[in-house]
Amino acid sequence: MTAHLSPRSRLVHDALRAAGIPGEIVVLPDAASTAVLAAAALGVEVGAIANSLVFWSDGEPILVMTSGSHRVDTAALAERLGRAEIVRATPEQVREATGQAIGGVAPVGHPAPLTTIIDEALADHPEIWAAGGTPHTVFPLTYDELVVLTGGRVVRVD
Repeated sequence: MTAHLSPRSRLVHDALRAAGIPGEIVVLPDAASTAVLAAAALGVEVGAIANSLVFWSDGEPILVMTSGSHRVDTAALAERLGRAEIVRATPEQVREATGQAIGGVAPVGHPAPLTTIIDEALADHPEIWAAGGTPHTVFPLTYDELVVLTGGRVVRVD
């Protein structure tokens, strides 16, 4: 059933099943490495795309799951989280922290769990879509499933 998936997407699939989340990973014909591209490919609002953005803060990577219609205000988010600073991770840091490339970072399937922040605006959508470990894969889930799956902290990010 998962034979058509890349090894990275199989890790995500296995994490979804372990968490009891039924959503299937969908392989898109074209890369959907941005929220706009993913929304267009799926026929959903851009706000229903759960962008996986990796930042560096206080010596560690943090994963911010944000609505595709939001930009992360790193200064405001750092203040809300009580952190000194939050900066965008380099592509190398993203790959090291997640095992995945920018544009395909899933909320799970990483070498080690990441501190995860979830944009409260994602709760506005009955179904959201997240990357499945590659720029060509996505999967559906609910906001509540995302919170449980990642153990994430819900915060306003914009």
